[in-house]
Amino acid sequence: MEPITTTEELRSLCERLRKFEYVTVDTEFMRDSTYWPQLCLVQLASPEPSDNGAAVDPLAEGIDLTPLFELMQDEAVVKVFHAARQDIEIFVHLSGKVPHPVFDTQVAAMVLGYGDQVGYETLVNKVARKSIDKSMRFTDWSRRPLSTKQISYALSDVTHLRVIYEAFHERLEANGRAVWLFEEMERLTDPSIYSIDPAEAWKRLKTRSNSPKFLAVARALGEWRETEAQRKNLPRNRVLRDDTLLDIAARQPMTDKDLDKTRGVGRNFGTSKPGQAIIEAIKAALDSPQDQWPKPKERIELPAGIGPTVELLKVLLKLCAEEKGVAQRLVASSDDLQNIAADDNADVPAMRGWRRELFGQYALRLKHGQLGLKLKDGEVVFVELDK
Repeated sequence: MEPITTTEELRSLCERLRKFEYVTVDTEFMRDSTYWPQLCLVQLASPEPSDNGAAVDPLAEGIDLTPLFELMQDEAVVKVFHAARQDIEIFVHLSGKVPHPVFDTQVAAMVLGYGDQVGYETLVNKVARKSIDKSMRFTDWSRRPLSTKQISYALSDVTHLRVIYEAFHERLEANGRAVWLFEEMERLTDPSIYSIDPAEAWKRLKTRSNSPKFLAVARALGEWRETEAQRKNLPRNRVLRDDTLLDIAARQPMTDKDLDKTRGVGRNFGTSKPGQAIIEAIKAALDSPQDQWPKPKERIELPAGIGPTVELLKVLLKLCAEEKGVAQRLVASSDDLQNIAADDNADVPAMRGWRRELFGQYALRLKHGQLGLKLKDGEVVFVELDK
């Protein structure tokens, strides 16, 4: 059970796999000490039951992954993943393109009522009726050579996956929910969600002030840190911790001595190259036109007394989701419920498409007294009310 280590072997494998309607895909990667995930192994399998899968070693000397990237772009072949987002992120980073079309069995499980973010092991147990050896779960995939046990464990992630895919695909076609999943997959494969713009990095921070001045400095520091993390291929917090960045943004030191007083930085940090870059970033932010500073996020003031309506909508959501066998999280978020409670025309996913049909229309009827909820034999049920 040897991994593929040459471009010729990889090209031959991909040519064979492109003859099928779908392939199952998984990756093993490391990112504990890097900004960009380090791809360590790629597992692939065809629909053929006799196919034990193939492992591709992207760390092998001289291997060119172009045939793999071309397979990921082949519109005639569905790429089946479980919890695909990180896998897709890796392919986007290495090839610049998002794999397409994609089928994510974790999202499909949500559509089919298995709950929120159900794990692969759970689906293997419930759908494939198999168990997974967990002993290799925390292995270091970057170390070579890989053992037979490591490769066997990795390949189980794609051989069981085809059983799950075929069962889910059949059920989605039978119950008419394939279009639901299609909508989610188009969202998952939107290139914009994998675009990393350093200028937008500050939005990930849990800022503790809405002052435009503070936000301007936080934006500048976030952009500097993101650029440095990408350039050095280091985790963001290895460059500058979030709490330290926010403390600097609040204090806005203008000299190396002032910067050295910040909690979390080393001695003489202010005179170091990163320290000087931070001071320059602060000065540039404060010197920029104030009308270009970030605007504080407008707080949506919810109408007084809306709380009970939101709570009723939560019960309704749970009832609708359980009745239709779909994960609540896929239908509506807590913010969606608040927006619906405040506005009949709320621009939220729960009020569009299949979600409106499943939940949104009932939410409006509940708001306007056309639909009620009651306990019957210990269960919550709908009650039609006079208009």
